Amino acid sequence: MEKNDHQILSGIKVLELGQLIAGPFASKTLADFGAEVIKVESPKEGDPLRKWRMLHKGTSVWWQAQSRNKQSICLDLRVKEGQDIARQLALEADVVIENFRPGTLEKWGLGWEELHQINPKIIMLRISGYGQDGPRRDEPGFAAIGEAMAGLRHITGHPNEVPVRAGVSLGDTIAGLHGALGVMLALYERDARGGNGQMIDVALYEAVFNLTESLLPEYSAFGAIRQPAGGALPGIAPSNAYRCKDGQYVLIAGNGDSIYKRLMTLIGRADLGEEPDLERNDGRAKRAEEIDAAINVWTGTLSIDEVLKALTGAQVPSGKIYTAKDIAEDPHYQARGVIETVEGADGLKVQVPGIIPKLSQNPGAIRYRAPTLGEHTDKVLQAAGLTEEQITLLKKSGVLA
Repeated sequence: MEKNDHQILSGIKVLELGQLIAGPFASKTLADFGAEVIKVESPKEGDPLRKWRMLHKGTSVWWQAQSRNKQSICLDLRVKEGQDIARQLALEADVVIENFRPGTLEKWGLGWEELHQINPKIIMLRISGYGQDGPRRDEPGFAAIGEAMAGLRHITGHPNEVPVRAGVSLGDTIAGLHGALGVMLALYERDARGGNGQMIDVALYEAVFNLTESLLPEYSAFGAIRQPAGGALPGIAPSNAYRCKDGQYVLIAGNGDSIYKRLMTLIGRADLGEEPDLERNDGRAKRAEEIDAAINVWTGTLSIDEVLKALTGAQVPSGKIYTAKDIAEDPHYQARGVIETVEGADGLKVQVPGIIPKLSQNPGAIRYRAPTLGEHTDKVLQAAGLTEEQITLLKKSGVLA
């Protein structure tokens, strides 16, 4: 199907007041599909993400992925002059995204009530650790804490060992995705149904909690508290990581009824495949350890490449555990176009995740690189009505970079 160069969110203006991960990830998602994102950063230092993890010429390479398609302006929101400019920018904005601790923007005169009063059509996405109300609203909240409160951290790792986390800030990006979804719903209500703007309240722990599947229903119905199970998926069998002859692990998801029979035939255990008690998942779940042991005997005699070739031939879902190197070199990633190369302002070319999800008609695009600190301050403020003289004076006073 022929692609359309028109970006779905073209004409939508987003004012990003957040920093680090959750709020900026939401606006990055919107920017990928055409939204004009103006990112407000504090003068001199900017978003702390610029200095997170591995740096090239003083800037994080992560920045190239997180801040593509955005414009950067420097604005001190702690002073009246900066707050006045932010309100002026909000007058022309469709969406404001922030992830400060609740009450911070109210202290600066930039809260929901203030902005909604001057711009009734505005949509405001607010991401915080615990939400805009409730007994814990004022506590600082980070992704790791939200993941723990949502129950995710308790079920990771191996039994009787220290609970582990994913090696990325999962809670932040999940909250950002929920936030982007909320913005799209609010835009649809406003623009397709003639509604007004509204406020979207996303809590980190609630975004993660939304993904915990049967965790709460099982406790509610049976008093069952799910425990960590290593590489297995409790109650669904067989689904685990199995050690191969060369020491690598293969992931096998043989939990479909017909898939399970093919897997048992492949590993030479047709007897387990034909047992009436093991035809359905509920029966297999009761004997998961026995089934896993049989699979481990088979994988232990072969290299991971031999195991994967055999499993693919038998149409059993399987895969190896990818490193970043595996991702960069994988032909399927390349064929799907989900890895793109961007060139930063410092000249370094970096591979980053491409546009996800894929739309057949309006696929989105990386239109321009991540900005340097305050790169678009003059341009954005002049468009908002400030003169060159006013901008110069504000820079001298420290309100702008």
